[in-house]
Amino acid sequence: MNGSILWKCVLSAAVLAWSVLNLIPVKDTLFGDYIQAQATAKDVEFAALLARVGEHVKTGDYPTEYVALSKIIEAEKIDLVQFFPDINVHDIKNLGKRNSTLLQHLLQKSQGKVRLGLDLQGGVAFTFKVNENDLAGDVYERQEQLAQAVNIMLDRVDAFGVAEPIVRLKGENGIEVQMPGISTRNNPDVVDTLKAPAKLEFSTVHRTISPAPMVEAPLGYFRMAQEIEDPKTGRIYDQPYFVKRVPLMTGEIIREAFAAANEFGGYRILLRFTSDGDDQFARVTREIAQENQRTGTIGQLAIILDGTLYSAPSVREEIRGGAEITGRFSQREAVELANVLNNPLEVGLELDEMYEVGPSLAADSRDASLLAGYLGAALVVVFMIFIYRVAGIVAVAAVVLNIVFVVGTLASFGATVTLPGVAALVLTIGMAVDANILIFERIREELRFGKTLHTSLVSGYDKALSTIVDANVTTLITASILIWLGTGPVKGFGVTLAIGILASMFCALVVTRWILELLVNLGIVRRLMVLQLLKPTDYPFLNLRKSAPAISVSIVVLGIVYFASQFDNVFGIDFLGGDEITVNFQEKLSSRDIESIAAKEGLGEVTTLYQRMIGTGTEVLKIQTGESLGAPLFSALQQQFPDAGLDLVGESRIGASVSGDVKTSAFVSVGVALFGILLYVALRFEIGYGIGAVVATVHDVLMTIGIYVLLGQALGWGSGQFTAPMIAAILMIVGYSINDTIVVFDRIREELTLNPDLTLRQVVDMSINRTLSRTVLTSVTTLLATSALYIFGAGIVNDFALVFIIGIFTGTFSSIFIASPVFFWWHKGDRRHVEERHDVLPKYDWESTTRAAR
Repeated sequence: MNGSILWKCVLSAAVLAWSVLNLIPVKDTLFGDYIQAQATAKDVEFAALLARVGEHVKTGDYPTEYVALSKIIEAEKIDLVQFFPDINVHDIKNLGKRNSTLLQHLLQKSQGKVRLGLDLQGGVAFTFKVNENDLAGDVYERQEQLAQAVNIMLDRVDAFGVAEPIVRLKGENGIEVQMPGISTRNNPDVVDTLKAPAKLEFSTVHRTISPAPMVEAPLGYFRMAQEIEDPKTGRIYDQPYFVKRVPLMTGEIIREAFAAANEFGGYRILLRFTSDGDDQFARVTREIAQENQRTGTIGQLAIILDGTLYSAPSVREEIRGGAEITGRFSQREAVELANVLNNPLEVGLELDEMYEVGPSLAADSRDASLLAGYLGAALVVVFMIFIYRVAGIVAVAAVVLNIVFVVGTLASFGATVTLPGVAALVLTIGMAVDANILIFERIREELRFGKTLHTSLVSGYDKALSTIVDANVTTLITASILIWLGTGPVKGFGVTLAIGILASMFCALVVTRWILELLVNLGIVRRLMVLQLLKPTDYPFLNLRKSAPAISVSIVVLGIVYFASQFDNVFGIDFLGGDEITVNFQEKLSSRDIESIAAKEGLGEVTTLYQRMIGTGTEVLKIQTGESLGAPLFSALQQQFPDAGLDLVGESRIGASVSGDVKTSAFVSVGVALFGILLYVALRFEIGYGIGAVVATVHDVLMTIGIYVLLGQALGWGSGQFTAPMIAAILMIVGYSINDTIVVFDRIREELTLNPDLTLRQVVDMSINRTLSRTVLTSVTTLLATSALYIFGAGIVNDFALVFIIGIFTGTFSSIFIASPVFFWWHKGDRRHVEERHDVLPKYDWESTTRAAR
């Protein structure tokens, strides 16, 4: 084994080991079982404590073992560290804080590393009622207040590390929050944190009078006490002050708040002011400092949040640039408080309902879709091995490693896997297969030139390198901009896509290469690329440069016109909101049955959820459908399932789960991404390539949307409606289209350099023909997987797969008949026009004084 193979092998093994470690444990372990296994001291005493915990849970005193244990040790002042001496929290002096930190650590360790989102696993949900007294009388202002409250709640939920939660209006004055991966049973303070108003005030402390027995508060002041922790002993005591009733400043001066560690191992909240706020704070502290000099005393400025005095630091001079809130904060408490300060609520909220929510992708749909996914993956495996034999086996192994790398990386920073994330994963798998096909087809070309197997292998990888890098960098630009500008599912898609791009490049250029080189060097493999389904072609594609785009543009225009005519029907509940009916039942209905009845009655999109009320165990069926369609749907279900014991117990209006910010960020992100691609391709190649790539991508998005709506609304293939996962599906088309186009453009650039005697038309046609086998094979492998999802999947997965199938055809079509002709037209069919702007010029033996290179 030579040095090159050895270091690639070692690097691959190290990355694989790191990824696998990040995935362990895959599933949650019961908290009681986990801590019993982790306890390393006083086994008998700890077993007795756990037995008491179990009894409290069994009798219903506490909802979970975590809450029961925390309440017992708090009430009885039990030091939990005595049972876990190996966990290093001994430096925390305060008993309550030490126990809380240890419990949070144990809870986190007991949970699986792979977290699933609401659509795949479900989660916990709350419904808050907005205090009517806080809402304006004017209808417009009321709606603005409610919309602002929804956005603030969404920002607050993000502080819990929740990916793609659902926050939407419900009824006249309700806000529903659905959170995956968070349990109120193990996070009992989550509700209080979400609905805290965060009324921040700054007020002065009386300079000369302090609270004491028989001492009354001076006029205009009232008594407050700050909890102080002794850093040496951890003892808590109250420090009383007389604080002025009328505050000098409020939280409006705050620009940003964030948590930071202090010198005692605890945490504090740092405040940064707005420009006006900084001036105001400087003025107040300057006046206090001047009063210090006049009276010979030291003034204090109290920081009060929601009626609680957190700190009263002394003011000795004018202060600019910020302030801090100190107190007995754990890291989690400090982060949550900073988040609340950054997103203060102007309206009061009260908890109305709290329940566990089932996955929005119902169990039967999820199981069917998973089975379809396995079938699609199996078809891809069989196809790759059939076409490429040993090389195909290596490529499949690399793709499996690619999945492990991506999921392991996501697990390493606690990301939540949702359907848009799965979409990005599917796209990266397709790109990983594409990279291997590209390499193998280049190796096949080298073998046709009569080169040895080893030489062809090395040359094939070397020649494919720039194409793979360019194709993946353009997609990485898209992913980076989606992360930068996107929110919710858009950002989640971008994160997974970015990780997947890096993983697929690593697997294609490092993993498969060292394995194949080792097999060839050891003589285990003596022949590669035995079977060739597609023979080399020489078709003059540019002869269709007028007719093919004309047909394509006609389809795009037809799709846009039809989309506009059906505008009121193409957006689903996620975008427009609708009705939600709550149904009691004696016999469960499957989501497929409900969707079938809705389709039969022409009632459009429906979403089925089973929810269990926390504390009662009562399970109800909630069905979300279009506006004013809830009652007709319930009547249809009663008629179809008379023995199910269905009983309508409630109906309410729900708002859109896809906020305006998400929709705006999706459009802006795609627009900026296209500009970024144009800039990169223009710098890496030249501007004509960039124009062709952008035009082809826009064409693919518009054509895919148009055909999808046409098929769904006119022919009944799919729903023809746009839901939240459709955002990810469209973003997938962008990534796929760019990747396909860049492969052709990279070959055009290469052939221009290698063939100085050919015209631009000949070079473009040659490049398309030489990449055609790769284009077809990549499309076939992607279609195998996606078609299985469409045929055998269920629910939203069908629509998702249909969009991608359309995108595969449009992406393949555009790279040949849109991108290349646009590039050809941009340069007026003149290769010299390209060469004057190109990064690499061919070497001519002589040049004519005339420009005859057309």
